[in-house]
Amino acid sequence: MGKIDILLSDPRLEEIIVNNHKEPVWVYHRRFGWLKTNIIIPTEARIRHFAMMIGRDVGKEITNLNPLMDAHLASGDRVNATLYPISNRGNTITIRKFAEDPWTITKFIEENTIGLEAAALIWLAIQNEMSILISGGTGSGKTSMLNVISNFFPPNQRIVSIEDTRELTLPQNLHWVPMETRLANPEGKGGVTMLDLLVNSLRMRPDRIIVGEIRRKQEAEVLLEAMHTGHSVYATIHANNADETVMRLTNPPIDISKPMISAISLILVQNRNRRTGKRRTLQIAEVTSAGDPVVLMQYNAQTDRMDTITEPKVTFEKISLYTGMTRQDIQFDIRQKTRILQWLIGKKVKDVDEIGMRMSRYYLGNLQLD
Repeated sequence: MGKIDILLSDPRLEEIIVNNHKEPVWVYHRRFGWLKTNIIIPTEARIRHFAMMIGRDVGKEITNLNPLMDAHLASGDRVNATLYPISNRGNTITIRKFAEDPWTITKFIEENTIGLEAAALIWLAIQNEMSILISGGTGSGKTSMLNVISNFFPPNQRIVSIEDTRELTLPQNLHWVPMETRLANPEGKGGVTMLDLLVNSLRMRPDRIIVGEIRRKQEAEVLLEAMHTGHSVYATIHANNADETVMRLTNPPIDISKPMISAISLILVQNRNRRTGKRRTLQIAEVTSAGDPVVLMQYNAQTDRMDTITEPKVTFEKISLYTGMTRQDIQFDIRQKTRILQWLIGKKVKDVDEIGMRMSRYYLGNLQLD
């Protein structure tokens, strides 16, 4: 694909966008957001040729009769293409790159996406097998956060992940089974839905279940039922704050009864600043037995850090009930986790597999801090 291959090889780019032959190619950079390149594809015919070439590689075709294409490449990249006149300014190609170098907790903290104390609280919840829901708008970093919190999973548990298109990359030392949905063929056969995989995953003896995104009532019902039957579940949903997350779950089209939501322990809300393009964790909230969210930490745009609003009373009570730990024990544990995270950052441990190995040593009781 000519100069587009240069962009495809850049691990810092998340999206590559071709709008038409008159505009330069756009990219979405991990750190700087949307950027305009100096690359121009000279003709609409060339853009169409690129789209057809991608389609042939994965057994799909894009024609005037079928002017839309959604393809999933062997590399993990996802490609969408449209032809003129459906896209009336010209042919388009949108490439969402699979992150070969995924976000990790140390990278998130270094980029100030999340603070040390907030990360330690999430680690505490995950170690104690609490379920977490991640919400936010489009492009806010929900899936990145889902990937990041998987850094805290212990190595001796079975994890099943379910996505429409695989975007997660967990540490290699984990007992992980990734699964993807599949569209039906032109005859309407062979489709595998998110619900199909979710129901099937419960028969696979999972300890933890990761779901890419909740969209429908049945998915939410099965997910919450899994939480109530002792599985730790981690999922994302489109909502802009903790209150809106509960409203989305309890109103059509999802429409779950509010008491069911108490199975969710924490809600993490991600946000992308529309002015600067920076991603931050906006809120961390716990859910009461009545299904109401209580904000524990809130992002302060003036100071660019999270402020503590209140102590995680419900979370502490759950941990104390099942482990016998006192409030002082839990607070000491959070301080220890904060210290370990600081040590990992100081040691420049950023690779997902290396973090996975350090976490394994922590859970096995032989992580030595220099």
